[in-house]
Amino acid sequence: MPGREYTLRRYTTYMNENGVGELYLCATPIGNLEDMTFRCIRILKEADVIAAEDTRNSIKLLNHFEIKTPMTSYHEFNKVEKARVLVDKMLHGETVALITDAGTPGISDPGEELVRQCVEAGIRVTPVPGAAACINALIISGMPTRRFCFEAFLPSDKKEKAEILEQLKTEQRTIIIYEAPHRLIRTLTELEGTLGGMRKIAVCKELTKRHETVYRDTISGALNYYTINEPKGEYVLVIEGKSAEELVLEKRAAWDDMSIEEHYNMYIAQGMDKKEAMKQVAKDRGVSKRDIYLSLIHI
Repeated sequence: MPGREYTLRRYTTYMNENGVGELYLCATPIGNLEDMTFRCIRILKEADVIAAEDTRNSIKLLNHFEIKTPMTSYHEFNKVEKARVLVDKMLHGETVALITDAGTPGISDPGEELVRQCVEAGIRVTPVPGAAACINALIISGMPTRRFCFEAFLPSDKKEKAEILEQLKTEQRTIIIYEAPHRLIRTLTELEGTLGGMRKIAVCKELTKRHETVYRDTISGALNYYTINEPKGEYVLVIEGKSAEELVLEKRAAWDDMSIEEHYNMYIAQGMDKKEAMKQVAKDRGVSKRDIYLSLIHI
């Protein structure tokens, strides 16, 4: 029966009719072992091999849940070559379970490369859901959750970081950033300088762990707090996006240095007819088209 076949396939590791294995992306706890799912434990026990970002760290997790599956190291410095090896194993029928140090693999970690190679090779990739620090931080932040952007760790390269921060200046969605304790003050300083000190922020620390905390303030307030209180633990920063009202006001203010005549002539030079040019100038400045018309006829 089709229903029974579906049920059986849900509870066994996958191999297609061509004898090709599968990649499972297994989310593991980010601090609290009680967050480990029954499904994840089963998949890790049934897989032929577990690819782990740090085998020394992951062995503690596997031992706790009595998982005896062989592990192999898969990390940032071997991700391309090792992904090819793992893909070859799957093409020959083996099932691979990928885990990261904590949380969901493929998010800001080397798993992205393995997934890419699997997709190119036609290998099925299946998520095994669980903890993700970015989502946990977002939902407890008190910030809008309908639309958000995830930046992970900001780049270490100064030029690249500056470009991203510049892009975030006008970002209207809630912003999520990961940060390590030794870089937190520097990052808050850069955020204050780029986004402004009055933007709301929730600084989430040690999520799901015993010392989990959420410090809610403005960016300037958070900077002052962590300058006095030494940062410890891993952080997720959830930052308020720029409001549509702020963007409109800033855009209108940008025209203050240009006369209405110069503004109007700019659009004429771009090929607009007089009526459309007046309409656009009025929209830019947040006034009526009649106001623009009256200003122009008195010039």
